[in-house]
Amino acid sequence: MGKKIIVAGLGHGGIAAAALLAKNGYDVTVFEKKEEGTLGYDWTDIFAPAALRIAQIPMPPRNKYEFKENMTFFSPNAKRGLEQQVPHDELEIKMERKDIYELFINHAVSCGVKIEYGCEVLSPIVEGKRVVGINTSHGEKYADLVIDACGMNSPVRRNLPKELGIENEIARRERITIFRAFFNKATDEEVEAKFRVMLLEDDRLGVSWVASEEEHTDLLIGRFEEFDLDEVNSFADYLRTKCPRLGREIVRGGQFVEIPVRHPLSIMVADGYAAIGDSAFMTVPLIGSGIANSLKAAKMLSDTVINDKDGTYSAASLWNYQVKYYRALGAGLAPLECVKFLLLTLEPEELDYCFNSGMLNEDNITMTANFTALTDLFRFDIPDLLNKGVQVIKKPKLLKKILGCGASIAKVTAACAAMPPVWNEKAVRVWADMYTKAFK
Repeated sequence: MGKKIIVAGLGHGGIAAAALLAKNGYDVTVFEKKEEGTLGYDWTDIFAPAALRIAQIPMPPRNKYEFKENMTFFSPNAKRGLEQQVPHDELEIKMERKDIYELFINHAVSCGVKIEYGCEVLSPIVEGKRVVGINTSHGEKYADLVIDACGMNSPVRRNLPKELGIENEIARRERITIFRAFFNKATDEEVEAKFRVMLLEDDRLGVSWVASEEEHTDLLIGRFEEFDLDEVNSFADYLRTKCPRLGREIVRGGQFVEIPVRHPLSIMVADGYAAIGDSAFMTVPLIGSGIANSLKAAKMLSDTVINDKDGTYSAASLWNYQVKYYRALGAGLAPLECVKFLLLTLEPEELDYCFNSGMLNEDNITMTANFTALTDLFRFDIPDLLNKGVQVIKKPKLLKKILGCGASIAKVTAACAAMPPVWNEKAVRVWADMYTKAFK
């Protein structure tokens, strides 16, 4: 084969696709701006281990991971928390981010992938309507196909010509800013909920958690607006009134990052180009987890490239990758953004009512990164459904918001179902416009 493929950035989906392609004889080089051994934030992450098998990546050594604890969710003034009830066979694994990268990179290198570290990706090289390479801090790099794994703010995707129809930028409510740090333990006293997740706490628009670990306390603060260390310190002081184990000394982490929490990219491919992972917005909109989805997408993308026997890597031949992704994952993920927007419109007292009245229960908050559709999240029996209906009718304003969310879900679902199964540029552009407007 010998076709040359560039992977821009060491995103999880990109390195997994690189390994699969190199294993099948392709000449694959990854360009990454960070230096070798410096990838990964100084904290843990979770993902569904079944995705490793799909991407043909070996399981990590048993001493490198543990199973994630159940989270307990609290609304601002809920009298009790709702604890997840994750089935044993759906438990996610928790690993250090650096160990995840080490596992993926070592596997890719063993498959024949070349990695050029310290090489910042700056922009795409486009000839006509075809992406033919990338501009980097080490000069121009050319290839038959560029796989964009540079993340949410990818300099490749953001600098593509408008005529390719690929979204360059995203709205503020489509990304969440996260601050996460591990603090020392202020006390050894027992806690009501080991992994406490708080929604709209203290009237802040976002989510936070305090997880009481054996050696430290894990604090995460997420906001759909800009915030700084002064806000972190102020909010942490407030949380210490409820979570006395949260100390004041940061022992690990202490970084701000941004995560996409929105529908998948409307058009992921062009001639010579394919986006994957955060570059294509493959996270679960309600929780921001995207490793498992990216690994699954890596298998779909590599299969599509391998099946392109002519090696054209055109939008027409790569479109099958997007169709596969939407059928398997994207069409289920997209409506979850409507639920996210509903949560962002709720007043604290409305969220309290949902918790305290039984409108939300343990089943409805038992969501993992492996959940990819509303049917995974909302599983009702008839008595439960009737009870929810009775409770929501008592709150006309809340009912109006829920009905509006339902209408949005219907539009988004219809839009996903209408995706053209075969590439036709005009038809795809019309569809992408309809799909994007469904979220407005």
